[in-house]
Amino acid sequence: MNHLAVYCGSATPEDPRYVELAREVGATLAQRGIGVVYGGGRLGLMGAVASGALAAGGEVIGVIPEALAGSEVANHDCTELHTVSGMHERKQKFTDLSDGFVTIPGGVGTMDELWEAMSWAQLGYHTKPVGLLNAFGFYDDLIAFNSKMAEVGFVRPAHQNILIHSDTMPELLDAMTAYQAHTPIFRMKAEDL
Repeated sequence: MNHLAVYCGSATPEDPRYVELAREVGATLAQRGIGVVYGGGRLGLMGAVASGALAAGGEVIGVIPEALAGSEVANHDCTELHTVSGMHERKQKFTDLSDGFVTIPGGVGTMDELWEAMSWAQLGYHTKPVGLLNAFGFYDDLIAFNSKMAEVGFVRPAHQNILIHSDTMPELLDAMTAYQAHTPIFRMKAEDL
């Protein structure tokens, strides 16, 4: 993995553990020689991931929509900063530039990015690992919900291991590196669906 897209919040929670976690994620990726592809902002967890990676000598590629770039939230300290027309183009650029996806704590936008990465993997638009850092138990309920979807039958057996999750970044990166691509829906026969 040369580059990973990092999905996270642009907000700054009151609990300082979240900002520190984001900095550590950026630094860990840089120390492993993995470039960060992220939302291009300088605020919240996004900005902390970027500053952590840059402080550790890493590469940071930001991808920001025009509407946000013009509102003074763009991080011009990035190694590269791509300005795109909107959110759809932004998410496509994340997929094009990265070798996988890591989600750390965030809100609605973060969830949109995570679920799209998982959906695209199921369908076969990409075969890249999709990781979820469950720091502080933040995603316990989401992991349980994903298991519930599988249990009920809304996630096929072939796709139940798309979401890779761990409580620590080193374990998550090791699991993502070992990821074996599944059979996507586009390559399944009707009787398998």
